[in-house]
Amino acid sequence: MDQRKGPLAGVRVLELAGLAPGPFAGMMLADHGAEVLRIDRVSAVASAGDKPRADVMDRGKRTIGLDLKSPEGVAAFKRLAASADVVVEVFRPGVAERLGIGPADLHAVNPRLIYGRMTGWGQDGPLAPTAGHDIDYIAISGVLSMLGREGGKPTPPINILGDFAGGGLMLAYGVLLALLERERTGAGRVVDAAMVDGAATLFAMFYHGVQSGFWGPRGTNLLDTGAPMYDTYETADGKFMAVGALEPQFWAEMVALMGLSDLPDRNDRAGWPALRERLAEAFRSRTRAEWEAVFEGSDACVSPVLEMSEAADHPHNKARGTFVEVGGVRQPAPAPRLVGVPEQDLSPATRLADLSSWGLPEETAAELREAGVLA
Repeated sequence: MDQRKGPLAGVRVLELAGLAPGPFAGMMLADHGAEVLRIDRVSAVASAGDKPRADVMDRGKRTIGLDLKSPEGVAAFKRLAASADVVVEVFRPGVAERLGIGPADLHAVNPRLIYGRMTGWGQDGPLAPTAGHDIDYIAISGVLSMLGREGGKPTPPINILGDFAGGGLMLAYGVLLALLERERTGAGRVVDAAMVDGAATLFAMFYHGVQSGFWGPRGTNLLDTGAPMYDTYETADGKFMAVGALEPQFWAEMVALMGLSDLPDRNDRAGWPALRERLAEAFRSRTRAEWEAVFEGSDACVSPVLEMSEAADHPHNKARGTFVEVGGVRQPAPAPRLVGVPEQDLSPATRLADLSSWGLPEETAAELREAGVLA
């Protein structure tokens, strides 16, 4: 891989392999220049050999296999941590400590280390030692209760809110906060990134809205499909258009372009069902492509609902380079953009053979490989 570029160039990250949120945090750091070394199981790395990892979240990284259940593997990990800036750890609370690679163990060899911990429930609390998934974390945070249509059951938005936004992205943010603080103090810090906390933070506006009475039950509000002016509508060819015509001027433009008149008053909630049906009937009269032509270049706030396979080819996404192709895999480009920073090397993760720059001499590495501790 090329030399890393960007604001995090020179920052070294050890990422312990795990499920999506941890690798996503590592990807966010690697996307902006950090040198990320992924630590996986010896068997997984040995079986893959030198074949690059196609997983998008492993782009821009290097990888090794290390047996962290052996004393030799733990000792090797500590040597790597001694020259690292960040460790991303994704185990249940207490596991890292039992392995001998917890925060106290690593701060003993590198007091400047940022130790980022990613869990669903956090490092403490009655649920901390129990299993869970995104749906559980957003359920306990209260977020899940807000998602879905009126009269329907709560609907999880895949695993975006807990795993990726409330988890991986918050962990990357926490790491950056700790790195910034270290510039002043010279000391490392432990980051306790819990998906239940992160999901709750993402919904800060809505917690206040419920308490103030501004936000009502699920599916009855302006932004949760309760309002006809903020919803999706099926077209004649079974595809969909997304309507976000909230402000009066955008609504007026949409209605005019659609050729609609004598509509129920959109400010009268009692008329919302009838208004929704009028819009649904109108959208069903043309194909998605036809509606795209109608709204092209307008301020009506109406957009086609593109399939994942279509998004990269949309003119706007193409113009901005929102998607890139790496190793034959089409994927989103790094975000956010820092103007003037050169493009990053997004090559798929490859095995790192020479660990001398990480403080592990080749002779030591060779002995560990021979013992089956390192791959």
